[in-house]
Amino acid sequence: MTALSHAPGPASAQRSLRRLHRPALLVWTAFVTAALGGLLWLHLSRVPTERSCLGFHFSTQGDLPVCDYSAFTDANNVFNFLGEALSYSGVAVAAWAGAALIGRELESGTVKLAWTQSVSPARWLAGKLITAAVPLLAGGGLLALAFGWVWTADKDALVTNWTLDRVFIPRGPLLPALLLLGLAVGALAGIALRRTLPALAVAAAVTLAIRLYLRAAWKPLHGPLHGFWAVHLSATAMVLALAAAATTGAFSLLRHQAR
Repeated sequence: MTALSHAPGPASAQRSLRRLHRPALLVWTAFVTAALGGLLWLHLSRVPTERSCLGFHFSTQGDLPVCDYSAFTDANNVFNFLGEALSYSGVAVAAWAGAALIGRELESGTVKLAWTQSVSPARWLAGKLITAAVPLLAGGGLLALAFGWVWTADKDALVTNWTLDRVFIPRGPLLPALLLLGLAVGALAGIALRRTLPALAVAAAVTLAIRLYLRAAWKPLHGPLHGFWAVHLSATAMVLALAAAATTGAFSLLRHQAR
């Protein structure tokens, strides 16, 4: 009775969960802020400069106006770099989810105390996933909106084609969908392996493989479907279906292990 009377309630458990994963939240916030800052810098500073610089800079011969570029100032290079980073961000989410979010607690065995005193295994996993999914969806959605806005407003200065993954993925809801897929795969790997480092490695590898395979899966959609949004939304549906399957698998496996 004493142990039960001091068992943490749902509100206390949620506060403990937020404190436990505060470093990951800070890292995610820093990543989102840096990416948003880079996109704003491109739109407000770099692209306007490159549009107008032909009228201000001249070649050493003094006959033709030219622009001076570098790998760090060319707007298209920076945009491509940000697009690549965002398109693979789900892999990092999977590694974190498999190791820190799920695998660590199962490996240490501390979660069994919570299961017997405060919450069921299914409720424990649901709390974990929801607490992680909210900031991932918020940040991913904001990044997708900003990326799409910059691409639409500045595509005259950005030579990247929208069919390339680095533009196709971050430009809409496919980006937060891939983050959810990484979270689900990480949870499934953590529950299946119950060890931190193996779960980290497997979750990252599986998510990377899925991410690369999906490129081949949604490429044929460019034939029967026309336009960015038709292809993009179809690809998003594919990813969400995989995320739902991985989430269902995680709950089913946890239920089996907790018997």
